[in-house]
Amino acid sequence: MPSSSTGAGSSTGPSAGSSASVPPLPARTEVAVVGAGPTGLALAVTLAEAGIACVLLDRQAEGANTSRAAVVHARTLEVLDELDPTGKLSGELIRRGIPVSRFRIRDGARLLTTIPFDGLATAHPYALMVPQYETEAVLLGRLRALGGDVHRPYEVTGITQDSDGVTLTTASGETLRAAHAVGADGMHSAVRGAAGIGFTGSAYEESFVLADVTMDWVPGPREVSLTFAGAGLTVVAPLPSGSPGSGRYRVVATATDAPAEPSLAYVQRLLDDRAPGQATVTGLTWSSRFRIHHRVADRYRSGRLLLAGDAAHVHSPAGGQGMNTGIQDAYALGRALATGDLDGYEARRRPVALRVVALTDRLTRVATTRGPLVRAARNAALPLLGRIPALRDRLATELAELNYR
Repeated sequence: MPSSSTGAGSSTGPSAGSSASVPPLPARTEVAVVGAGPTGLALAVTLAEAGIACVLLDRQAEGANTSRAAVVHARTLEVLDELDPTGKLSGELIRRGIPVSRFRIRDGARLLTTIPFDGLATAHPYALMVPQYETEAVLLGRLRALGGDVHRPYEVTGITQDSDGVTLTTASGETLRAAHAVGADGMHSAVRGAAGIGFTGSAYEESFVLADVTMDWVPGPREVSLTFAGAGLTVVAPLPSGSPGSGRYRVVATATDAPAEPSLAYVQRLLDDRAPGQATVTGLTWSSRFRIHHRVADRYRSGRLLLAGDAAHVHSPAGGQGMNTGIQDAYALGRALATGDLDGYEARRRPVALRVVALTDRLTRVATTRGPLVRAARNAALPLLGRIPALRDRLATELAELNYR
């Protein structure tokens, strides 16, 4: 399942509102959070629920109506339930999305295996397909209900810490004093840079195409489809449709020759090549080409500076883990700030990131291998593994991130 989350300046969509009514930047606060993507918003909500003063900064005047991450997994929905035991927070997100109960892997048109989610031991036995801007809008709505908001546009250009706190300086020359500062500002994190924390890892050779389209898709909207082909990996996942029957989907695919903004015709050719006769693309909402890395921060804390989300870990979109891991980081960090157990935050969450990066790396390398013998062995093994309930359940539980409770 595809996912690629962002930090500062990430998508919030029109439903999240503009910056017109945002209060001015205060002189000081308890926690300054840099980056109002899903991770920053979830952290601000967690802190607000705990009664901790927080200022959430983002460098963009408002978010764009584009969608990076497209899936919310069961463990993340459980976290939302813990933040709001009435169920209104998760309920609003579920209302905006599509619950999908199965993940199917194919080689061309041949079905290799099915990974079901409906047997998961959770109140949310499914993967919720929903655009990232909807997730952000729901989190922002909760934050505003608790009396908070996003301060924007404030680009943080300087961060210094001393024994008593942290001073953040913005591009406009304003300063904010905080007891702690958190980097939820993505792969190129200013907070991580100021903390001097290394970001160990490397980039994949392949480029990825990301596109939101309307199309007629033979497998239909009740599953996420991962398709192997000689040219590379392709994932098609349903998205909520603006109108009945519009058939809206997310397409993620490896590609070596993609333009910076792939056209409708390009996406159609790609699907014709990898899933012949399965797709008729009728509209293109937006598209992009991107490179992906697999990296984990060497530490999650340096004194009063802390990291969460993509500032702490980035990896392949395989499995849709990115935004989910970030939101769960935020919840754990918010609770750690409330209890003072900051060392425990890294001890709990960094091993999770290492495990997620290892999982997504294995999935990506298995899916993108082009050696004929390795592909044949993979395609022979998957149907056999799919017939073993314990293995199917183990993979579903891992993808749903329920092992990280």
